Amino acid sequence: MKDEKKVLSTEQNQELLRKLHDRFEKNMHRHKGLEWQMVQVKLESNAEKLWSLNEMERTGGEPDIISFDKKTNEYSFYDCSPESPKGRRSICYDREGLESRKKFRPENSAIDMATAMGIELLTEEQYRELQNLEDFDIKTSSWVKTPAEIRKLGGALFCDRRFNHVFVYHNGAESYYGARGFRGLLRV
Repeated sequence: MKDEKKVLSTEQNQELLRKLHDRFEKNMHRHKGLEWQMVQVKLESNAEKLWSLNEMERTGGEPDIISFDKKTNEYSFYDCSPESPKGRRSICYDREGLESRKKFRPENSAIDMATAMGIELLTEEQYRELQNLEDFDIKTSSWVKTPAEIRKLGGALFCDRRFNHVFVYHNGAESYYGARGFRGLLRV
């Protein structure tokens, strides 16, 4: 199998930058004090990161900037779709969970999809940070990065918002549901 080029065409770049700019302008409460021009310069010099952002967009994540880290000089893009991204639902937590299913295997896992997209799953802490900005996952839930000690025992964590509160739950890593996907993070 040939390696897939992780580069967008000029037209795709322009379309993605337009979408990201529009979302940035409509949601200034997510990134107070940041200027789009600085973000755009950084994005235009990172073709592979643009490809990953396009994958986030293509799968329904609606990525937007949540923060800027002055120490690392990186912007953090999180999936900001109101519900767990539609193109990333009905998946197990990871490859081991997927392969442990004897019947009715889903097509993919959250960890494998995130890796292929060049992004990371949100941690529980990052998920809560996102939920401080707006209410997300009112009807859906999202897998979050699970600590190794939980994963070794066969479990995986997911989060959602119900009753105006963020909840963290557990399931077997092999489980999957039509309303559960994952939210990702990309540092640029």
